[in-house]
Amino acid sequence: MDPDIFSNTAYKGTKQFTQHDVQTANATGFGAAADDYAERGIDLNEQLIMNKPATFFFRMNSDAMIDAGINVNDILIVDRSIKAINSKIIVAAVDGDLMVRRYLQLFNKATLNPENKKYKEVEINEFTTFQSWGVVTCVIHILDANLITFNKNATQQKRK
Repeated sequence: MDPDIFSNTAYKGTKQFTQHDVQTANATGFGAAADDYAERGIDLNEQLIMNKPATFFFRMNSDAMIDAGINVNDILIVDRSIKAINSKIIVAAVDGDLMVRRYLQLFNKATLNPENKKYKEVEINEFTTFQSWGVVTCVIHILDANLITFNKNATQQKRK
């Protein structure tokens, strides 16, 4: 089997649909004048996910990447199909622990660098059990405290 030929698993989204394809009920029989200019909604899966089967969502539980704009409780979109290369922010499994850090490689030395001065860099050497779990492609930062509370309550309800 040729390794360069593979099936496309990318999420296709709703690009082929427009607002005109959606059936609406209109009691008067006449459409509104603005209906001709309506645009389709924004599909966040289509906009933010390149490879749906390889994409996962994480919640950040540390302030180690705060200077990179990733705060505690932010939602990270992580794509496992993207290769970890120099300067990418990745989720890494290091000695059994998952961490989010910036991957830096210089010649034969690789490190995982935090974006907060409170934390030290992690050097990857022959004694370190290291696996790149995926590359962070997006960060969702929730601004409204009501949405944070709503998400916590919904999570607690699911656990009951």
